[in-house]
Amino acid sequence: MTAAVGARKPFAWRRTLDWVAVHSLGLALGLMFTLPVVFVLLTAVMSDSQAFTADLWPREWHWGNFVEVFDKAPLLGYLGNSLLYSLLATAGMLLSSIPAAYALAKLRWRGRNVVFLLVVGAMMLPPQVVAVPLYDTWSSLGLTGTLWPLIAPYFLFDAFSIFLLRQFILTIPQSYVDAARVDGCGEFRALVRVVVPMARPGIAATALFCFLYTWNDYFGPLLYTSEKPDRWTLSLALSSFKGMHHVQWNLAMAVTLLIMVPAVVLFAFAQRSFVKGITFTGVKG
Repeated sequence: MTAAVGARKPFAWRRTLDWVAVHSLGLALGLMFTLPVVFVLLTAVMSDSQAFTADLWPREWHWGNFVEVFDKAPLLGYLGNSLLYSLLATAGMLLSSIPAAYALAKLRWRGRNVVFLLVVGAMMLPPQVVAVPLYDTWSSLGLTGTLWPLIAPYFLFDAFSIFLLRQFILTIPQSYVDAARVDGCGEFRALVRVVVPMARPGIAATALFCFLYTWNDYFGPLLYTSEKPDRWTLSLALSSFKGMHHVQWNLAMAVTLLIMVPAVVLFAFAQRSFVKGITFTGVKG
């Protein structure tokens, strides 16, 4: 009995080493991405005098830093602006991109490939190239100083989202759409009843991409709302907070963690659909 137990121990140890060897790259990447977050958390609960010193572990845990930052800046107002921007932009992207992606993937019409090439070309255009004419347009409409110049374009066109959704919709068999047409469904009804339910993982992945991009967007809010602090988003407010409280790194790190929480929670709930959507997107060209 003792010999059998002793024989199993080296085998179990070997299986552990094999598992570590197979997952070594993933473990290394996980550690690389986790350590900065741990550093930010530890700094956020340090005292002002200890932050950014040689001491990496807090001598005292100041959880009140997460409450104190709300006294230093109107974070709830900035949070509302960020949610307004991200949620409306994501909703507008879905309303405009899903029909466009369906038309490029499942409908046969003259010039479809040319339009798709234009969408791909729009993806390659840096946003800074069109920043000046767009700003001039929104300024002439009297909308600068608000979030609408950032939100409205998503209700019209978003090249990356159209491309991503089109690639996913291509993976849906054409026979399902044809069967819906035979049963008397129009194109809009086939889109809503057949394509959208089957494309949920791709839609979830695209929506998550859009939400995270707008949530972390700094250039857009800086361009259009920099002169009106009551319209700032959290990303712009964080930069200003660090400038105003550059000595109090513990508070700056506390604000950073508070900004990260909504994105992390959203990704945790949508992780399965997100991974599935990324896996299937781009399988067919």
